[in-house]
Amino acid sequence: MKWRRYFGPSTMVTAAFIGPGTVTMCTTVGVRTGSTLLWALVFSVLATIILQEMSARLGVVTRMGMGEALRERLPSGVVRLAVLVLVFSAIVVGNAAYEGGNLSGAVLGLQAWLGEGLASSGGSRVALPLTSLLSLLMGGIAFGVLYSGRVKVIEQVLVGLVGLMSVVFVSTMLLSSPNWSEVIRGLFVPNIPSGEMLLVVGLIGTTVVPYNLFLHASVVQERYAGSEDLANMRRENATAIILGGLISMSIIITSATNIQGSDIQSATDMAQALEPLLGAWAKYILGLGLFAAGISSAITAPLATAYALNGILGWGVGLQDHRFRAIWMAILGVGVMSASVGFSPIRVIQFAQVANGLLLPTMAGVLWWLTSSTEVMGEYVNDMKVRVLGILVILVTLMLASRSLWSVFGG
Repeated sequence: MKWRRYFGPSTMVTAAFIGPGTVTMCTTVGVRTGSTLLWALVFSVLATIILQEMSARLGVVTRMGMGEALRERLPSGVVRLAVLVLVFSAIVVGNAAYEGGNLSGAVLGLQAWLGEGLASSGGSRVALPLTSLLSLLMGGIAFGVLYSGRVKVIEQVLVGLVGLMSVVFVSTMLLSSPNWSEVIRGLFVPNIPSGEMLLVVGLIGTTVVPYNLFLHASVVQERYAGSEDLANMRRENATAIILGGLISMSIIITSATNIQGSDIQSATDMAQALEPLLGAWAKYILGLGLFAAGISSAITAPLATAYALNGILGWGVGLQDHRFRAIWMAILGVGVMSASVGFSPIRVIQFAQVANGLLLPTMAGVLWWLTSSTEVMGEYVNDMKVRVLGILVILVTLMLASRSLWSVFGG
């Protein structure tokens, strides 16, 4: 089918970065700044296309994931050790800390349909909170998809979830009848309202995600046989990332149109504010979108972690290997426990934020270096346009890292 040329491994990247955190961040941006910061999302999409294309090209040409490339191509010694420790800290520890939030987002989406309350297990007299049961259910769904051990199955599930998010959030935006002149101005006229620089950092940070570089370089190898498929990979990559950007923009525009200036803290609050527009369907529509965002990220975060460690440790095993499965099971298990009891490991999350802040410019720089090397890529090195754009993206990620670290340490 022709449509399959436009959807594939890159859509998994979109499923990864459109999570509950992105939905909340985009809602906040729309509430506080209207359509003013849409330009930052445009930059985020372009930066993501550039970085993910380099990552996917590395995987297709060399048949190595990012973890393998780091292990084999970085000079041995302190530099390689430091990079590998940073990757472990940001991706393994970070994804374990964030997985609870992914599952909680999916649970919130389901609760919009099922309502709050208690549920009992069978005829037991011990009542369990509905949240705990739904967390176990969401974890079970993610477990089943990942345990299939087939990239094609995981890809098809995630393509379906991205499609669901597209329908929900884009249709809600169109029903809102936004002021299109303001939208166009926000897209093409860079402007940062006073005191809102951290929103720009957050918006870009939720789109340009370090662990997607590891995920993408590995999964493309299942779809594309070699360099002759690079044109197809690039088309599919651009389609998926632009679609993800459209979803994020739709959330911002909907918030800007309907609830700008309101006291909205999350996407669930947005459902109440949209009731005059969507009626009783508001909570069901947005609940569906939040469910898709949460469960898609709950699947991709453990998967990316397993790919990263598999490469770093030099195992070279597949999705059905017990070591590969043990990694994603551990990440998923931590997430289920955190979501079930409502535990938020603040210190661990802060550590992960610092590690991710350092990892993004580091990985962007290493990826640029690897894909600019004829020794690694042969004739498929970065052309001059990609080299220049890559350097620009690296510089911006350095700025983002400094602002992010400054905010974490109370600057």
